[in-house]
This record gives sequence, C-alpha cells and structure tokens, in this order.
Amino acid sequence: MTSFPTSAAPSAGANDEAIIAATRRWVDAAVIGLNLCPFAKAVQVKGQVHYAVSHAQDHSALLKDLARQLLALADSDPAQRDTTLLMVPDMLEDFADFNDFLDEADALLERLGLEGVLQIADFHPHYQFAGTEADDVSNYTNRAPYPTLHLLREDSIEQAVQAVPDASAIFERNIATLEALGLSGVQALGCFAPVALAPGEGESGKGV
Repeated sequence: MTSFPTSAAPSAGANDEAIIAATRRWVDAAVIGLNLCPFAKAVQVKGQVHYAVSHAQDHSALLKDLARQLLALADSDPAQRDTTLLMVPDMLEDFADFNDFLDEADALLERLGLEGVLQIADFHPHYQFAGTEADDVSNYTNRAPYPTLHLLREDSIEQAVQAVPDASAIFERNIATLEALGLSGVQALGCFAPVALAPGEGESGKGV
C-alpha cells in the first residue's frame, strides 16, 4: 500500500492547526460540498464538531489518546460537542495497518463501557473497499487527508437517520455522485491530500 508522499508527510509533532485546517477543508468541500453525509452540515455550522490531533507513534499511545477523546465526548453536552474527528498524522499511513487497528479501537470502546453510546467510524487517505482498485472513485467516500477516527453518538445517528428520507440509500447515492464527477473531478477538489508543512512548523503542534 502506498504511503504518504515524502514531501507531504507530517512529521511527529506536526502543526495541529494546519492538520485541522486541511481536515475542515475536506469536510466542507467533500463531505458537505458533495453531500456525502446529509447530517454533517448542521453540526459543522453549529460548531459542534470537535477536531483533535493525536501525535501518537504506537498503538498504546494512540489508544490512550482515543480513550481520552471518547470519554470527553461522552461527558460533553451534545449541543456543544456532538461529534469528534481525531486525526492521526504520524502513524497508520498503511491502510491495512489502519484497518487492523480498528479492532483495537472497538475493543477499547467496549472496555470503556461506551458500546451502544458511541461508535467509531473511519476515514483514510488510501481507503479501499474490498474488490475495488486503488484508483476506483468509490473509495473516495471514505478517504480523508489523514487517518481519521470519527467518534459519533448513537443517539445522534438515530435522530439523523429518522430525519433523512431513505437514509439507507445514502451510500448508493454517494457512489453515483462520485462516479458522475469522475476521478479527475474528485481529485480536482484538492481536499484529500495532507498538507505540506514548512520546515520548523512541526514543532508547534500541541496534540490532543
């Protein structure tokens, strides 16, 4: 699996503001702009999306950061923080490794007693559905600038699904939207690649 290009790969301690800005741009241009998630616009506009960056470089450290974010979300008022995007710029650049980590993330959710309260969705720069080629445009439904763990409230998901007619058809509509745009059109959005950081920028990141 291809890793991040060297020129764009954020180093340890990469600038959080730049990483968050790139992720916000992806949310605005792709997730909301292409209406890939009909539920996203409301929480983004209301400022209910919490963006966090983990500079972990091993599974143990990442699980600690993930636990911190899960507990913080569970303890937060949904009107203030409805969902969390946790970006992981310094590890899991290989999609297979990222996919393996998701089992650990789900096990953590269970250990924290948050199964049925929160769930973890996932995005990755090299996301690839089984049975597709790496450049299949359908993969962009789950691609993002960085390996990203999306922490969601089960109650909010249920409410959103009830409010959207034919929510079960969202995935199929997303595929149709991306296929109509084409691979070049999707890439022209310019929101799926990680940002290139200037020398020295990496020292100012504060992490989670």
